[in-house]
Amino acid sequence: MQTTSSFARAANATRALSLLSAALLLSAAAHAASVGQPAPAFKLTDTSGKTVSLSDFKGKHVVLEWVNPGCPYVRKHYDSANMQGTQQGATAQGVVWLAVNSTAADHSDYKAPADMAQWMQSQKAAASATLMDSNGQVGRAYSARTTPHMYIVDPQGMLVYAGGIDDKPSANPADVATATNHVKVALADTLSGKPVQMASTRPYGCSVKYSNR
Repeated sequence: MQTTSSFARAANATRALSLLSAALLLSAAAHAASVGQPAPAFKLTDTSGKTVSLSDFKGKHVVLEWVNPGCPYVRKHYDSANMQGTQQGATAQGVVWLAVNSTAADHSDYKAPADMAQWMQSQKAAASATLMDSNGQVGRAYSARTTPHMYIVDPQGMLVYAGGIDDKPSANPADVATATNHVKVALADTLSGKPVQMASTRPYGCSVKYSNR
């Protein structure tokens, strides 16, 4: 009788844990970044050790770029200078550009902050800051799935674009020449005060190398 009671308690505990897990997943989904909704707030450390918050840039347009130097899709856009050109065009118009690295510290693609800073410098990147998110909390809050995965936040803190950098989902740098750069188009719309015509597109690239913890 005692054994049966023990099994019953264990079964009840398992069911309770399952219900709790489901509730947490639903809660995370409900708070995931969504175009037309406020962009999730965050605070991260950049590669120089400075704390950077999204709220620091209230009143400005902000581009978020998920980056992983080990990804061939990321290298496509850096080797062709497409990413740097897009960064430069944006920041020249007063846009803040934040590159976010959500690669887990125990993954082979991980770069320590100093190494990440050196890589960005070697690429002549024009990001306003490169942020480290090795526990993946910010990446998950934004539902960032790929590197690159791009987002635009307007001066009111609303997410106005989420998706791919362009419409050529390949790792071939030659495809950049004939691609439509979704980020440039979306920025042109929102900087001119217009609604972004294509606010959501399909991101492509390598999966974000999130921590399992």
